[in-house]
Amino acid sequence: MIRLTSLLGAVGLKSDNMFMKFMKGLQESGRKGGKMISAVSMVDHLVFGFPDLDDGIAWVEKRTGVRARFGGVHPGGGTRNALLSLGESRYLEIIAPDPAQDGIIGRFGDLRSLKEPKLITWAAVTKEIRKIVDRASASGYETGPLRDGSRARPDGKLLKWQSTDIKNQFDGLIPFFIEWGADSIHPSLDSPKGCKLSSIEMEHPEPEKVQALLEKLGIELNIRRGAQAAILAELDTPKGRISLK
Repeated sequence: MIRLTSLLGAVGLKSDNMFMKFMKGLQESGRKGGKMISAVSMVDHLVFGFPDLDDGIAWVEKRTGVRARFGGVHPGGGTRNALLSLGESRYLEIIAPDPAQDGIIGRFGDLRSLKEPKLITWAAVTKEIRKIVDRASASGYETGPLRDGSRARPDGKLLKWQSTDIKNQFDGLIPFFIEWGADSIHPSLDSPKGCKLSSIEMEHPEPEKVQALLEKLGIELNIRRGAQAAILAELDTPKGRISLK
């Protein structure tokens, strides 16, 4: 049994009362009819990091039989990406440094230092991102800034979104939240199809802490004990089921 006071240290809240108030608010936005929502249902996209984008596209195609399409660049973010649909409003983002923005280290760290592909983190979709930020602020809990993001598609159309994250992400296991612009086409709709997200699991040296926070967020997900933090996703592909980590 994990004591509430031990969780406070993990998430940085000022009091038991603030913790309960904040988590109750987030829980209400993450539940449907009072039920936990599976992590697969809440996934907007998985962030799969590579030191080189072309290598990442080839690596994924070799294992899935689907070639990801170039998505675009993140101006000022230092990265560019390629995407493939995972079905049902979900997608895989292959992300790598943008050579044209050399020297810029983006929000996901120095991708050039990766020795092998890595599922860095994941995004949970929301339609109430400002409410998440407001509830956190009112409860004395820190989130990251509310970021306005954009990316120009190869066809010239501009995708827009807002995102924010929980300060303690437990090495990427706690998702960041994303709300897409009303006029933006969700990437899963026009990215190469053929793959589907089957399951998502996680490992962490302190699984109880991660599990407890995810449950308070209304997210149902199996956390196993592991030597280090890791996201494990299974995809159904034209070449069969594969695992990403």
